Amino acid sequence: MEIIDRALEFEQRRHTFKTTSERIESSREVKDLILSLNTVYKKDKDPEIMDLMKRLTVIKQKIEKRLKGRP
Repeated sequence: MEIIDRALEFEQRRHTFKTTSERIESSREVKDLILSLNTVYKKDKDPEIMDLMKRLTVIKQKIEKRLKGRP
């Protein structure tokens, strides 16, 4: 599956973003991957896909936390 391969590649990539635009692009990309995996998961009910979605969600939360900054 191409979506799962892209998600695994994103997970292995380094997440050091120098600019805000890079963070925004990564946040959008990981959101798209999670939603795509969710549609696949609805059909297959594979627990490995759910685990992958959870790991990507943690990465997305870290990126968004960094985007919002400190109060």
